[in-house]
Amino acid sequence: MRRPWKHPAPAAAAIAGRHGAADLCLREVGDLLPRSFARRAAGSEDLVMRLQLHRKLERHTGCVNTVGFNDAGDTLISGSDDQMVMLWDWATGANKLEFHSGHGGNVFQARFMPGTDDRTIVTCGADGEVRLAKIQDGGDVSTTLLGEHEGRAHNVAVEPGSPYIFYSCGEDGLVQHFDLRTSTATKLLLCRSSVRKSGFSCVHLNAIAIDPRNPNLFAVGGSNAYARVYDIRKHKWDGSSDFGHPSDCYCPSHLVDDKHVGITGLAFSHLSELLVSYNEENIYLFPKNGGLGSDPKSSIKIGVNEGCKSTMAASGQDIAQPAPQVYVGHRNRETVKRVTFIGPNDEYVASGSDCGRIFIWRKRDGRFLRAMEGDECVVNCIEPHPHDMTIASSGIDNDVKMWTPSAIERAPVVNVEELRPRKRRAKLWHFDLPELLIRHLLASQRRQQSAEEEDSSEDLEDRLDSTGLLNLVLRAADRGLSSADDEESSDGSEECSLN
Repeated sequence: MRRPWKHPAPAAAAIAGRHGAADLCLREVGDLLPRSFARRAAGSEDLVMRLQLHRKLERHTGCVNTVGFNDAGDTLISGSDDQMVMLWDWATGANKLEFHSGHGGNVFQARFMPGTDDRTIVTCGADGEVRLAKIQDGGDVSTTLLGEHEGRAHNVAVEPGSPYIFYSCGEDGLVQHFDLRTSTATKLLLCRSSVRKSGFSCVHLNAIAIDPRNPNLFAVGGSNAYARVYDIRKHKWDGSSDFGHPSDCYCPSHLVDDKHVGITGLAFSHLSELLVSYNEENIYLFPKNGGLGSDPKSSIKIGVNEGCKSTMAASGQDIAQPAPQVYVGHRNRETVKRVTFIGPNDEYVASGSDCGRIFIWRKRDGRFLRAMEGDECVVNCIEPHPHDMTIASSGIDNDVKMWTPSAIERAPVVNVEELRPRKRRAKLWHFDLPELLIRHLLASQRRQQSAEEEDSSEDLEDRLDSTGLLNLVLRAADRGLSSADDEESSDGSEECSLN
């Protein structure tokens, strides 16, 4: 197995951060283990301030929607609107392998399965399919359909350390569980905005994440303000009980009744904190026990500020309770943007932005650190290296950009004046003709009509919200037209700011 790539010599000086000299002394006398020293050094803020573009990985012919590292950190996987999946030796820029994903639309996510020698890959895409790719000896690749969603399938989440288990979510609100040792997917739940049997609406899911500290827990988020956490242990595999009720829900108090925001990205830290990115809003970090409960409408609302404490009213008493940390400055409007932690101990938060920049904040206090020029238009994906301060980014551009802390000089502190709006150089709204969505919609309607004739309402597949899917198509088309009109009538509006 190849050892992780080592950064150039200029970055070595970055270990002398806030506790660098003391750590060096402790390591020399044996009071600090080499592994602990390496993790502290790899998370140094000085490394963040020395990040610069290392190279571009150029071979895709469409927007790059997903990037990810293997466990060793020496191979990067990418997927694109061109329906291709590519494997890279990112340190040298060499394309190791490329193959057609088997999808009939854009590839939205591609992930290595752990413990498979990077030979097993799962993908999802705009056609709603969830697929398995197997790399054979000699480089031949076979792809297999594992499951389907009505509408787009945006996200898969692989169980940490498992070569078999992963989840998928889609715009149909469905969460599916996959075990590669079996031949069929398990439909776990249909995410709804209400638990009532009447008046519900489907939550179109954009993101799913598994808690690395407790893989029994997974969170989903989409077209409303709540991030919902479920416990897989509550699922009855014989289908005898309703698994549609979350164990906990997370939402900033000022967004509880806001019907105009949604979630585009989720990530769990190694301490089970939940990071949530909202469209047209900010990014929030919720502490492990900072949820609103399984029924947020009846729970006590938490006040939100940029500090670490808030108060809640309970029977006339004020009780101190942790509040979410807020990260401000980026813009999340045009596309589905993911959010992530970077650093060996999740010391930092990173996100792309509509202005084409990569934003990095310090996790513990929300302090803004960097705004790096990423894409010509929009940066959607930020992926951290598993071992060191290397990150990969992608977006509307047709390439992947690799960033390493190899700059000799630290980046200057950025202020508001330096973040002037960037004029858009291309149409931001990347919207395909929704033929696949319409086809799925019609199929869903036919199934629903058939189910009504047969008086069968319990099957999960027959309860998919086709009306909600139609609204999704119309809303997306309307947003695409509005975006185009804005570009024609404006010479460039403000896209990124710091408050």
